[in-house]
Amino acid sequence: MKVQPRPPMSPPPAGVRRSAVAGALAATVALAVTNLVDALSGSVPSLVAVVGQAVIRNTPGFLSRGATESVGTADKPLLLALIIVIALAVGARVGVAARRRRVVGDVVFVAFGLFAVGCAASLENVPAGGALVSAVLAAAAGAVTLRRLLTAADPVTPPAERPAPADPVTPPADQVPAADQVPAADEPHAEPGSEPEADAPVGPTAWPGQHTVSRRRFLVAGSTAAGGAAVVLAGAWGLRRGLGAPAPQASVTLPAARDASAAVGQATRGFAEVDGLSPLITPNKDFYRIDEALTVPRVNLDTWRLRVTGMVDGPFELSYDDLLALPLVERHITLSCVSNEVGGPLVGTARWLGVRLADLLTRAGVQPGATQLVGRSVDGFTVGFPIEAATDGRDAMVAVGMNGEPLPGGHGFPARLVVPGLYGYVSATKWLKEIELTTFEAFDAYWIERNWARRAPVKVQSRIDVPKNYGRVAAGERTVAGVAWAPHRGVGRVEVRVDQGPWQEAALGPELGADAWRQWSLPWDATPGEHVITTRATTGDGEVQTATRHSPFPDGATGQHQVNVRVSATG
Repeated sequence: MKVQPRPPMSPPPAGVRRSAVAGALAATVALAVTNLVDALSGSVPSLVAVVGQAVIRNTPGFLSRGATESVGTADKPLLLALIIVIALAVGARVGVAARRRRVVGDVVFVAFGLFAVGCAASLENVPAGGALVSAVLAAAAGAVTLRRLLTAADPVTPPAERPAPADPVTPPADQVPAADQVPAADEPHAEPGSEPEADAPVGPTAWPGQHTVSRRRFLVAGSTAAGGAAVVLAGAWGLRRGLGAPAPQASVTLPAARDASAAVGQATRGFAEVDGLSPLITPNKDFYRIDEALTVPRVNLDTWRLRVTGMVDGPFELSYDDLLALPLVERHITLSCVSNEVGGPLVGTARWLGVRLADLLTRAGVQPGATQLVGRSVDGFTVGFPIEAATDGRDAMVAVGMNGEPLPGGHGFPARLVVPGLYGYVSATKWLKEIELTTFEAFDAYWIERNWARRAPVKVQSRIDVPKNYGRVAAGERTVAGVAWAPHRGVGRVEVRVDQGPWQEAALGPELGADAWRQWSLPWDATPGEHVITTRATTGDGEVQTATRHSPFPDGATGQHQVNVRVSATG
């Protein structure tokens, strides 16, 4: 049996294409409106962000882990982009469906608004009333825009009055076509090779220029909708960039620490001159950010309170001014994300200013039997770690400052937890609102519910910053340099090996304390060819960084960092 080839697919009729474009534009207008509400309110996230945050909170742990491993810190922008693409695609389909029945568009936009309000209701930091207002405005803008665009895309109604056709003239007998050549009464007359427009009526109701006028009218209406959406989005962007109310941090003046950290001073001379080496102190703008917040929560300092609750003799709460009035300490502390691969960038050191957790717990009076300290964020995120990590002498704190400034919004303003020696997923609550004393049996924090390890001490690690992996250098005297960290235990030694040669001890940079990383460097006589450079660190209490490779899940990556370098004879 001979299989007939499938005929080529023809493009959709012009009317369908215009309806799809109308739906996508209407969805764009709705998204622009909710972005503007977000920028104007300062407390109501856009509906896209609300839906995205709900997706994050309800995603199973293995999917969250897979996303992080696949795209790293780009997971949130990609999620937002995916939601927007889906919204526009759905809008296009709705536009086609509403071509014949306008009410379809109204129903779908209202349904999206209700869905977003439902997502907002599941999030702790989204005002229900504000989300409802945003949804109503977005749904109304989308539905009205779709109706107007579909009306503009409709065929133009012919003029009510047209000139009467001229009296027919009977042709000579020899010009009368044969009967089988006369088109049927219901068939339009067309020039050879031409097709009637799909969205324009044919036959006696058509009139000259009708399709051209309809297309022009739709182009004008569509351009107006697109331009309006662009203006609204630009306005929202401008408000977020500072045209609106200033960030609350701008009004904060941090008091001086009663117990200040050691000054960096001139101790970094020599190490600071190594091009490409990580600075001893990571600038705020370069400090890694890993959290579950799709958008940075906005905290009102006038109403914000930090509560200490749970298994304590005297629960209490503090305003922001109360917190700043307590004795403050300042310490250099290295934080590392549990998702950081060996040699990865998700680690940094800052000068943190805050109140010791131990002082707060002493004031509250921890009851016998309490084993876990739970930190709760304004957006509902939770961490949990052993109470001993706050009382064993390490500088665990409720931080209010970072590198001499109030906490940036993305790093937890107005207050966050900083616990040396623990990975952030069990300790580093940003936008902190509550410290609860409880037991491990009574509560599982956010990532524990997703099967990450309950106890997560930071593993000793070292990283080669110079030379870069797969980099090229010229033969001769070169420098191998990097950083090493083992918070709460300190770094006692760093060693470097070239190819399979002996381990060589590197020179260590200044020590800012056992909780901060240390720079290191080693001179290297680079010879032409391919080389593999490996590093390992030893903690202050003698633990040597293992060579066994292990992925970050469930309690942090292990292994020794290596870089491959090609050395050329001439440079």
